[in-house]
Amino acid sequence: MSDFLRGKKVKSSLLSKLIGARETIVAPGAYDALTARMIEQAGFPAVYMTGFGTSASLLGRPDVGLLTMSQMVDNARRMAQAIDVPLIADADTGYGNPLNVIRTVQEYELAGVSAIHIEDQITPKKCGHMENKQIISASEMVEKVHAAIEARASADFLIIARTDARAVEGLDNALRRARMYREAGADVLFVEAPQSEQEVTQVARELGDAPLLFNFAEGGKTPPIPLDKLRELGYRIVIFPIAALLAATTAVRKMAAEIRAQGAPTALLSEMISFGEFNQMVGLSEIQELERRFASKAG
Repeated sequence: MSDFLRGKKVKSSLLSKLIGARETIVAPGAYDALTARMIEQAGFPAVYMTGFGTSASLLGRPDVGLLTMSQMVDNARRMAQAIDVPLIADADTGYGNPLNVIRTVQEYELAGVSAIHIEDQITPKKCGHMENKQIISASEMVEKVHAAIEARASADFLIIARTDARAVEGLDNALRRARMYREAGADVLFVEAPQSEQEVTQVARELGDAPLLFNFAEGGKTPPIPLDKLRELGYRIVIFPIAALLAATTAVRKMAAEIRAQGAPTALLSEMISFGEFNQMVGLSEIQELERRFASKAG
């Protein structure tokens, strides 16, 4: 059956199996359905929905907690429907207290997402690589993790617990919090913004009994670590959250400047995907085939 006709359904069990196989899952970040499709078509086993990129693309504003849960879930739903590989999504703080977390988990799971990460920042939150973050108590976050685990319909829907405590309380307390979140039932741990390769190694050494997520965070506080090194350390998920966003921004700026200066983007056409190639990428030929099929039946 046609992909368009049957729709897309992300199977959380696939992500669980990849985690269980102890593979390193590389998940570049996407901020809309189109970028999600391109990442899938490039051959990656999973896609990451970036909150930073979602805020930038929907609002043209920074990642400082301006988006609601419903806006984030709507974006996640469109992305999940556009791809057949698992979608890992940013769910910020869970958008409130444990009761809010329950609804957040239910909405993301119904949207076809395979995993979400929730963090221990206050609401509204900030990007994990910005200054002046504030965090809730560890005990409050533990209750959020408990609520998230209890709320999910399937154990294959993964709960990733993120701590932003490194910037506020130091690495030792961030590790202590991560252990508490694992004991509360988190499937994957995410220590945000370690500030050196030594710290990245320490996180892996001290939390290595749990699946770990590494945030490459292009240009952020964490230094770039080669993927082979991350595999060697045992990180199970590696996200590249804003590479697509930064690349697209660079390209659009260049295009706008060319039109402004020359009156047309003619000089850049050879660098762009062609009109025909783009239509093929987004599935126009499949739609045209469906039109022919159903037009003939109607006649």
